[in-house]
Amino acid sequence: MKEYPKPIKRLMREWMTEAYERELHRELLKLDQHFAEWRRGAICSGEMSHQIHEWETGPSRALFKQYNYGSNDMSVAYAIVVGILDEEEVPAELLEAIAGVVQFCRSLQELDELRGREGRWWAD
Repeated sequence: MKEYPKPIKRLMREWMTEAYERELHRELLKLDQHFAEWRRGAICSGEMSHQIHEWETGPSRALFKQYNYGSNDMSVAYAIVVGILDEEEVPAELLEAIAGVVQFCRSLQELDELRGREGRWWAD
């Protein structure tokens, strides 16, 4: 990862955390639908347990890895390019600092090579 000044690193961590929270929220809403089915009696407790296990070993784990392993600048740039973060809401100084990384992600997206979750291209 490129070396960034402390204020940029702080902003990067804040916006990476925001992107993680938004994606985690979206995935938890999907899990909540299974809980609603379980409460209505549409699925049994065993099926609910299976859905929780699938969530934990699938989306939950993938998001954790995506936002905790690899570089922060790539995580934030990815979130901007795929629309998790709106470029308008990200501070200008952070956008300026990671402009090259954002452009790199956009070029990968244009080539249909941008990967998220398990298919992260920026992980070690």
